[in-house]
Amino acid sequence: MDSFTLNKAAGAVLMVLILTMGVGIVSDIIFEPTIPGEPGYEIVLATPEDSTSEVEPEPDVVPIGERLMAASASAGENVAKKCAACHSFDQGGGNKVGPALWNVMGRKPGGLDGFGYSSAMTAYGEEKPEWTYEGMDNFLAAPKQYISGTSMGFAGLRRPEERADMIAYLRELSENPMPLPGQ
Repeated sequence: MDSFTLNKAAGAVLMVLILTMGVGIVSDIIFEPTIPGEPGYEIVLATPEDSTSEVEPEPDVVPIGERLMAASASAGENVAKKCAACHSFDQGGGNKVGPALWNVMGRKPGGLDGFGYSSAMTAYGEEKPEWTYEGMDNFLAAPKQYISGTSMGFAGLRRPEERADMIAYLRELSENPMPLPGQ
């Protein structure tokens, strides 16, 4: 290999290095980075004054008392299959990820002995003495919105008829069912 070929190879290597450095310098000038005062993203949390534990009812939804008159407990049993992975429905059934739902209607929210409720559910149980039809309807519609901070991961039942069927089924899971509204 003669010296001319060696100079060409060395020149090519130097040219690539200079070009790479030049592109880096030019890109730093064009895309000037801004370094934040504090690293990360600011997460804004709702303050207790901003949040409520009540979900506004949908304006065109028939009240739960009227929907319960047309509800079917057997259809509610089919809806309850969505809940069976986390809840038991049998009398004397044990707790799973969620509490046993036998005799839940009329029971104090967060009041089943032997189950570790979230602090949000326990606080809700201190406000409300028992699960009412309206309360259960709102809770089943959107659990995390109705009781902010609940550990229940279920998204909710969006269709009002499904909720009414489910509540009719939960009502029957008792030796002494709660009277229907208006009875």
